[in-house]
Amino acid sequence: MNPRSDIHDRLAISLRDTRRARGLSLDAVAKLSGVSRSMVSQIERGESSPTVATLWNLTQALQVDFAGLLEGRAPAVIEVTRAKAAPVMQRGPGVKIRILSPPESVGAHEVYDLEFTEGAVLASEAHGIGCREHLTVIHGHLRLRSGDEAEVLGPGDVARYAADRAHEIGAEGGPARAILIVQGS
Repeated sequence: MNPRSDIHDRLAISLRDTRRARGLSLDAVAKLSGVSRSMVSQIERGESSPTVATLWNLTQALQVDFAGLLEGRAPAVIEVTRAKAAPVMQRGPGVKIRILSPPESVGAHEVYDLEFTEGAVLASEAHGIGCREHLTVIHGHLRLRSGDEAEVLGPGDVARYAADRAHEIGAEGGPARAILIVQGS
């Protein structure tokens, strides 16, 4: 078998397996990618070689990269980041931030696990216009300020607020922990 047909076969199988793993029909992929249903089907059966533009549209619709398709890696249905593997940042004294969201979601939908020692504060400048944050307190109490507004939150409380202005989160009366979701930045 020559290298071209090997790549051709791997691409066909990988596209089909990825589409199925995502639970998408041929019609759904066609609609998402702008590639006709019949062309998607022909590519998956190995009867047609896609152009770079067609392949790009399909990878974007399926949310996979070229390399993964050509290497024949099966798409992960369940992606796991083990606790010890999650990136951790220290922001100032007493604030530990564990990044829970995948790198490709930066700027669109970010998720963080925040840990504060008593009195620690996480201060942020304004993010992009329209950015919002959702803060859920897991343990302890947090003082939240967004612009001129302020609230004290306890375990189980959820605050949604504008983050396109200066804002800060600080531990109130002891250590605290929270989950922070940032939408748009």
